[in-house]
Amino acid sequence: MTASTAPAGKGPAGKASHRQSQVDPLAPVRTPDDPPWDVYLTGTVFLDIIFTGLDSAPVRGTESWARGMGSSPGGVANMATALARLGLRTSLAAAFGDDHYGDYCWDALEHGEGIDLSPSRRVPGWHSPVTVSMAYEGERTMVSHGHEPPPEETAPACPPRARAAVASLAPGVSAPWIAQAASNGTRVFGDVGWDDTGAWDLAGLPDLRHCEAFLPNAEEAMRYTGADCPRDAAHALTEYVPLVVVTLGADGAYAVDRRTGETAEVPAIAVEALDPTGAGDVFVAGFVTGTLADWPLADRLAFAGLTAALSVQEFGGSLSAPGWSEIAAWWRRVQSVEEQSPAALGRYGFLARLVSEELVRPWPLRRAVPTIGFRRSA
Repeated sequence: MTASTAPAGKGPAGKASHRQSQVDPLAPVRTPDDPPWDVYLTGTVFLDIIFTGLDSAPVRGTESWARGMGSSPGGVANMATALARLGLRTSLAAAFGDDHYGDYCWDALEHGEGIDLSPSRRVPGWHSPVTVSMAYEGERTMVSHGHEPPPEETAPACPPRARAAVASLAPGVSAPWIAQAASNGTRVFGDVGWDDTGAWDLAGLPDLRHCEAFLPNAEEAMRYTGADCPRDAAHALTEYVPLVVVTLGADGAYAVDRRTGETAEVPAIAVEALDPTGAGDVFVAGFVTGTLADWPLADRLAFAGLTAALSVQEFGGSLSAPGWSEIAAWWRRVQSVEEQSPAALGRYGFLARLVSEELVRPWPLRRAVPTIGFRRSA
C-alpha cells in the first residue's frame, strides 16, 4: 500500500486546500466512481475557549490565572477537523449563528481546514453556543452556554453522498438522515454518549441497526450489555452491529469484527496529557480513516490510539487534532529512541508506507493560537 501527496489545489467543492501538501491515505482505494465526500457529519458547532496551565481546580471566591488559552471551533467541529487533517474529504452540516463567533467558526472550518460547509446554514439572530473548558491535572471542567437550537432540521433530509458518516446516537432518538445515508451505501459509524435516562437499553438506540461500526467506551459497553468486562461486552455487541470498538482509556482499545472473526487489542501510548478535550473524536477519526483505507484491524486501532495520544499533548479539541506532519514527526522521533522495544515499534510499522521525511517538522509541534484572531494591519 502506498500513499500519495496531493498538491495544493481545489477539492471536490472547488475550495482551496488549507495545506501545501498532505497525505491521502485513501489514494490506493480511490476510483473515478467514488462519491464526492469521504465522510459526512452533522451536529452542533460550539465556540470553544480553553484555559490551560491551571495548577488546580478553580476555588470558590478566588481568581485563578491560566498560563495558556486558545479558541477554536468545538463540538462536532472537533471530529470534522480531525478527519480533514488526516486527508479525508469532509462535509459538515451544522447551524451557525450570524454573530462574530459564528463568523469565526465558519471561516476556521471552511478556509482554515478545507471542510465543505455547503450543507450548513447561517441562522439570523441565533447566538452561537459557547463552551469554556479548564484543563488541569490531566482532566477538564467545562461550562457551556447556548440558546434553543434553530427549529429547522440541521441535517438535510437527503445527505450528500459519502463513503462514510459518523452518527452520534442518543437514547430514544431516531435521525432520518442516518437511514437515508445507509440506504445510499454510506458506511455509518455510530458514536454514543452517556445514557442520562439510566435505561441502557440497546433497543432505545433505533439507528444502531443502520451502523456498520459502534464505538462505545468500556463503561458504556458494559452497561449496555450487562457484561462484566469490556472485551465480553464487545463480543456481545456484535449481535447488533458487525464491527465493535471498545475504548479502554489508559489500557488502549479492543475491537471485534463479526464478519471476519478478527479481533485486535492495542495498548495506549503513554503520554503526558495536557488536555483530553476532543481525544475521543480524534480516536474515531483515526479509526474511520484506517477502515476506509482497508487497513488491518490492529493497524486501525493503533493509528486511532496514536492520533488520540498526539491530540492530548496539546490543548483544545480541534486545535489539537494532529495532521500528517505531527504523525511523521512522532514516527521519526520514536525510531531514534535507543533500546526501543522491537514489538512496540513494529506495531506502528505501517506508518513507514504513509509518511516521508518531507512531512516532518520540528518536534514538538505547536498548532494552537492564543486568541480568536488579531486584526490584520493595513
